[in-house]
Amino acid sequence: MGALDGRVAIVTGSGGGIGRGEAMFLAAEGAKVVVNDVGPAPEGANRTPAEQVVAEIVAAGGEASANRDDISTFAGAEALVDQAVGTYGDLNILVNNAGIVRDAMSFSMTEAEWDAVLAVHLKGHFAPARFASRYWRERSKSGADVYGRIINTSSESGLHGQAGQANYSAAKAGIASMSIVQARELQKYGITVNAIAPRGRTAMTLAVPGAADIISAKDGEFDGWHPDNVAPFVGFLASPAAAGISGQVFVVWGDEVIRMTGWMPATSIRNGDRWTIDEIVARQADLFPGEHDTEIPLLRPTL
Repeated sequence: MGALDGRVAIVTGSGGGIGRGEAMFLAAEGAKVVVNDVGPAPEGANRTPAEQVVAEIVAAGGEASANRDDISTFAGAEALVDQAVGTYGDLNILVNNAGIVRDAMSFSMTEAEWDAVLAVHLKGHFAPARFASRYWRERSKSGADVYGRIINTSSESGLHGQAGQANYSAAKAGIASMSIVQARELQKYGITVNAIAPRGRTAMTLAVPGAADIISAKDGEFDGWHPDNVAPFVGFLASPAAAGISGQVFVVWGDEVIRMTGWMPATSIRNGDRWTIDEIVARQADLFPGEHDTEIPLLRPTL
C-alpha cells in the first residue's frame, strides 16, 4: 500500500531533473501520473523525455501517461488537466515544476528573455492551477468529495534575490506569493497549496558558472544534491497526512527541510510627525542596529 494509492497526479516539467524524481516517487506511492514535458525526443532516440519517464514508471509497475502540452498557455494547461481527468477519471495532485532559465544582468536582458521566463514559470504555474482548481470547485459545488493538492516550485533565488536572474527571481518570488493567495482562496474547498524551493543537481543548476564544483557528488558521501532527494517531501505534501498544511513555503534539499517565513518586520522607527530627510539620516542607525553609522550596507548576501 502506497501513501497515494488511487490518486491521480500531474507533474509538469517532469521529463528530467527534479520533476522526473517527483513523478517517479508519486507513482511508486501508488498515484497514476501524467508526465508533462514539452521536450522533443533527443537526436537518435525514439521517445520524448516524457515518454521515457512514463516507460520507466510502467517498467517499475506503475501507471502513467505522457503529455507535451505547453502549460504557459491557458489552452495547454486546460488540455493537460482534461487529459488527467479523461484518462484516469479524476485529478487529485498538481505538482507545478516546469521551468527554464535565461540569465542576464538587468541592463543586458532582452524582452524575449524576460517574457519567456515569466511565461514558463509564473504563468506556467498559474494556468494549470487555474484549471485544476476550477475542476475541484465544480466537484465541490456538485456535492462530490474533493481531494486537491497543489505543490508549486519556487526558488531561493526568488526568496532572496540573485544577480543575473531578475526574470527568474521575479517569477519565483511571484510563485511563492501566489501560493499563499491560492491557499487562502481554495481553503474552503479542502484544497491545500504549498510551495517548495528545492536545491538539486539539474541541467539548470549545472549551467551556473562554478556550480559543478560545489554540487557534484562526492565519493563515499551522501549525495545531498541528488535531485531525487526532493521528491519524498513533495509526496508528503501530496498525501493525506498533510491535509492541515497549506500556504507554506519550504526549502528542500538533501536530508533537510526548512520552513520559511515571508517578509517580517526587522526594525522600526517612528517620528510623531512627517519625516524630513535630516531626521531620517539622524535615525538611520536605528534601522540598522549594529551596523556602522556611516556605512550601512543595503545588500545582504544571497544563499
